[in-house]
Amino acid sequence: MSLSITSSVSSRSAARGLVPLCAAVGAYLFYLSAGEILLRDSDTMWQIRVGQWILEHGAMPTSDVFSFTRFGEPWISSSWLSQVAYALVYGGDWAGPVILSSMAIGATVAIFLHLLSPYFDPARAILIAALALLLSTIHFFARPHVLALPVLLAFIGGLLAAADRRTSPSWWLLPLMTLWANLHGGFVLGLALIGPIGLEAVWNGEPGRRRQLVVRWGLFGLAALAAGCLTPYGWTSLLGATKILSLGKLLTLIGEWKPADFSKPSFFEATLLGLIGLICYRRLTLSVPRILLLLGLIWMALSHVRNIEVFAFIAPLVLAKPIAEQWGTAGATAARFGETRAFPVVTILAAIAMVIGAWVTTAMFVAQHQFKFLPMFSPVAAVDVLQQHKAQRVFSTAPFGGYMVSRDMKVFIDGRAELYGEQFVLNYYNALDARDVGQLLGLLDKYRIDATLLSSDSPAGNALDHLKGWKRLYKDDIAVIHVRSDETKVGAAPAAERSN
Repeated sequence: MSLSITSSVSSRSAARGLVPLCAAVGAYLFYLSAGEILLRDSDTMWQIRVGQWILEHGAMPTSDVFSFTRFGEPWISSSWLSQVAYALVYGGDWAGPVILSSMAIGATVAIFLHLLSPYFDPARAILIAALALLLSTIHFFARPHVLALPVLLAFIGGLLAAADRRTSPSWWLLPLMTLWANLHGGFVLGLALIGPIGLEAVWNGEPGRRRQLVVRWGLFGLAALAAGCLTPYGWTSLLGATKILSLGKLLTLIGEWKPADFSKPSFFEATLLGLIGLICYRRLTLSVPRILLLLGLIWMALSHVRNIEVFAFIAPLVLAKPIAEQWGTAGATAARFGETRAFPVVTILAAIAMVIGAWVTTAMFVAQHQFKFLPMFSPVAAVDVLQQHKAQRVFSTAPFGGYMVSRDMKVFIDGRAELYGEQFVLNYYNALDARDVGQLLGLLDKYRIDATLLSSDSPAGNALDHLKGWKRLYKDDIAVIHVRSDETKVGAAPAAERSN
C-alpha cells in the first residue's frame, strides 16, 4: 500500500511538473502553424534591417541612416538585442523570425503557468493562460516586444512573488532587468512597478519589519535602475525608451497606441466586464496597493491597446493570491505546489522527448511550408519599378517604409514615430488624406519629392491622378506610383499599368 501511494504521488508530481512545458510546446506549435499572424506588421522589416546594420558595422546606431527626411539626426535603437537576434535567424525567408517569436510566446506561457501554480490547479491555470493568449494575440508580431515578453513576465512575476511572501525581491532579478533593457524599451514599465509592488509588501508586512522592507525595496529599486542602464547607450536608454510617450495627439492615430474602443463589442471588453462582475459577485477583497495596481493595469490597457497584453498576463498575478486565500483554494494549491517541486527522472525524460518532438515537427513543417509576409505591406513590384526609375526621394506611406528600408531605399517615413516627431507625422497624415490639395503639394515640394508610393486606394493617390505636374507611372492591387510629369525617365520600366 505504501509503495502504491508513493507511486501515485510521484506520478501526479511528474504530470504537474510537465504542465507548463506541455502548454508551452502547445502554444509554440500553434503560433508556428499560424505563423502568418506574426507577419502582419511592416515594422518587422526595418527592425531586421537595423539588426543587420549593427552586425555589418559592429556598432550601435546613434543617428538615422534609413530616411532622407531625418538622415543624420540623433536616434538610438532601444531594442538592439532583439533586432540582432531577428537578423541572425532571418535567412532570406521568414521561418527564422516566426520560429523565434513562437518560442518566446511558448516561454511566456511556461513562466506564466509556473507563477500561477501556487494558487490555481492546472486546469484553471491553463484556462487563465488561454484567455491571456486570446487577449494578447492582436499584438503578437515578429517584433522585439514579443521577445521581451517572457523577460517582462519573469521580472514582474518575481516582484509580485516577493510581495506575496512579504519579503524583498531576489537580487537574481537584476540580470533580467539588464536583459530586458537591451531587448526592448518597455523595461521602464518594470522600473515603474517596483514602487507600487513594494508598497504591497510593506503594507502587508509585519509592523516591526516594515522599515527594513522599505530600505530593501528601495535599494533594489536603485540597483534595478542601474541594471537598466547597462546597455550600449547607458542612461540614455531611459530617455530613448520614453520618448514615444511625448508624441501627444499622434498616439491617438497610431494603431497600437490608440485607446481601447468599446463602441463595438470586443473580447477585451467582455473580459474586463466579466472580471469586474466576478469580483463583485464573489466579493473579492483587495488591499489598497493591489487595487491601485489593478486599476493601473486597466488604465494602461484602456489608454493604449498595445498594453492589453500586459494587463492579460500581469492582472491574474495581482489577483492570484487574494483569490486563492478568499475562495478557499490556498491550502490545497499550496500542498499541490509542494508536490511539484520534485522533478523525478521520468519528468526530465518526458520533457526532453517533448522538446525533441517539437523540434522535429518544426523541421518537417518548415520544410513544407513557406511563410509569407502580409502582401499589403510588401509592394514588391512597385518598388522594382521605382528602383528601375531611379527614384531617390519617394513620398510613401509608413507601412511601406519597412519594406523599402529592407530594399535599402531611403524613406520619407517608417514606423519610428519617435524619430520623426509629432508635427512631422501629423503633416504626413494630413497629406495622405488630401483634404487640402495645396498642403499635399506643399509637402511634396518642401521635401523635393520626385515620386510617390501610396496604397492603391489612397486619397492622396487619387488626388495626384488629377493634379497638374504629376502623372501615374504604375498601379496594381497594392500600390500606385506617381512621378513628376516633367521628368525624363532614365531606365524606367514600361509605363503600362495593371489596373485593379
